[in-house]
Amino acid sequence: MSTLRGFIEIMHKKNKFRDIKRRVKDFQEVELRLSDQDIMQQAARCMDCGIPFCHGCGCPLSNYIPEWNELVSEGYWQEALKILLSTNEFPEFTGRICPALCEGSCTVGLNSEAVTVRQIELALIEKGFENGWIKPFIPNVRTGKKIAVIGSGPAGLAAAARLNKYGHEVTVFEKNEKPGGLMRYGIPDFKMDKTVIDRRIQLLKDSGVNFECNLDVGNDISGNYLLKKFDAVVLSCGAQVPRNLDVPGRQLQGIYYAMDFLKQQNQIIGEETFPEERINAENKKVVVIGGGDTGSDCVGTAIRQNAASVTQLEIMPMPPRERSESTPWPLWPYKLRTSSSHEEGCNRIWNTMTTGFEGSGKNVSKVNTVKVEWNMSKEGRPLSPEVIPGTKSSIETDLVLIAMGFTGVKYSKLINQLGCEIDSNSNLKTENSGKVLCKSDNVFSAGDAVSGASLVVSAMNSGTLLAEKIDNFLK
Repeated sequence: MSTLRGFIEIMHKKNKFRDIKRRVKDFQEVELRLSDQDIMQQAARCMDCGIPFCHGCGCPLSNYIPEWNELVSEGYWQEALKILLSTNEFPEFTGRICPALCEGSCTVGLNSEAVTVRQIELALIEKGFENGWIKPFIPNVRTGKKIAVIGSGPAGLAAAARLNKYGHEVTVFEKNEKPGGLMRYGIPDFKMDKTVIDRRIQLLKDSGVNFECNLDVGNDISGNYLLKKFDAVVLSCGAQVPRNLDVPGRQLQGIYYAMDFLKQQNQIIGEETFPEERINAENKKVVVIGGGDTGSDCVGTAIRQNAASVTQLEIMPMPPRERSESTPWPLWPYKLRTSSSHEEGCNRIWNTMTTGFEGSGKNVSKVNTVKVEWNMSKEGRPLSPEVIPGTKSSIETDLVLIAMGFTGVKYSKLINQLGCEIDSNSNLKTENSGKVLCKSDNVFSAGDAVSGASLVVSAMNSGTLLAEKIDNFLK
């Protein structure tokens, strides 16, 4: 590092955000980038410790974090970028929307604030684009093998990028108007502007990857067609089935799944059309059920649509403000996290179970709830809830958004045509080779379709690892 005592002498610099009063009036990215000088200083806080837990225990991609931190701290940006790109196909995505598992296992974080790894990663890739260091990767030799990738989310794009580098001809099929999957249609623009995705898609096209959008595989073309035309098929269709809330009044109008709400707003910004009725939070009392990232994204989107109020319900207890003893370092810490959307104006209510909905005519008007108390482990993790008698209550609402996660792959004609087996968690059954258990031996899968709903960085890692397995299979 540029200084051996950086982690002692240099103060941690927090992430900066645009002014709340201004940012809630638009959908532009809310997070600001640190200056080059700040980034170099923050990189110098890295201890270059003997066992880099950020690399092995934290990051699913196994990024060589201490190595590129050292180079950045000394001003060798291009060399640092090369190391970053050796493990991470899309740092511009993870640099914006990854929760930074690496920072949770940073050794500096044992006694002070962790190194700002995500910010450094984002600065590296953006400097690469700004200086023209990021160029298409066109293989010197093509193998003549053709691969179909179904779904253009993080797993599909990572697999496509790496398979193209191996020299195979890759075609990505996407049912939506534009590629990007969950990153385009589920992540709000205020977290990641979609020009970032467009820029990467164009780079992949220039590298030789083909994209076929507005094409629903299974309906527009069959699974049998894929098996005949391609040497390998990758199912990276994600975990698309939202978890429902089966309670009285669920049939009332004004109750929607979170992803339907988020997708529409992104389609509006992207000037796309959609056949469904517009879901609009303007002047409405919004209740978001679910306290995860998707729920937080609904909060920020509703606020930008000028909602009258936003309340977020979470059945879990409020986590501790500091790392829980149940997740000792270097594990990802269980603790309270407040997003930029929460800071914009949201009433967060914990330990609350939704028991039903009431309506005024056909439209929802109330969310009925009850308080729960959790049985805790000795380390402080919630185990099971118990209803607290006499705590029934209700919240007035005009719009309810269910953000309770996803239950598995969406059963489709394609799944049926290929004869894919589904496990007890509603995910695709696969072997260690990545092969899907189905009627053909050249169908593979990666990402949420196999693991269940997870992180973008985990899906990218899954797609990258699968590409190597497919390359070995084709050889």
